[in-house]
Amino acid sequence: MEPTRNYPLFGGAFSAILPTRAIDVSDLRPVPDNQEVFCHPVTDQSLIVELLELQAHVRGEAAARYHFEDVGGVQGARAVLVESVQPLGLENLALSSCCQEAWVLSGKQQVAKENQQVAKDVTVHQALLRLPQYQTDLLLTFNQPP
Repeated sequence: MEPTRNYPLFGGAFSAILPTRAIDVSDLRPVPDNQEVFCHPVTDQSLIVELLELQAHVRGEAAARYHFEDVGGVQGARAVLVESVQPLGLENLALSSCCQEAWVLSGKQQVAKENQQVAKDVTVHQALLRLPQYQTDLLLTFNQPP
């Protein structure tokens, strides 16, 4: 098991436990204020934690699909495929007192890295936590390249 450490997110508003070798991408390039992005130094796996505006017009499984397709669009994905969407039990969440619903989605997106022409199938796992009292959708995206 790889050693871990506690990483403060969004100025210390909350934190995540990540491998000690995780690289904070904001040390390498600009990252939007609503995102925290970490990558693995060897595997190119990445974790993105995003605070997004609540998309109240979609609910349930459709909300998870909406964000998956939106991320694919932002990344310029040439194809997106949802493989599974499952509800996440709120009793398992530290944010259960303020989370209205939570979903886990797995799928594939065909994307090219920056400055590259060849698109590769990337396995994407997302967790969506809906926080309506804060008008926020908290989206965690784990990208696993081939």
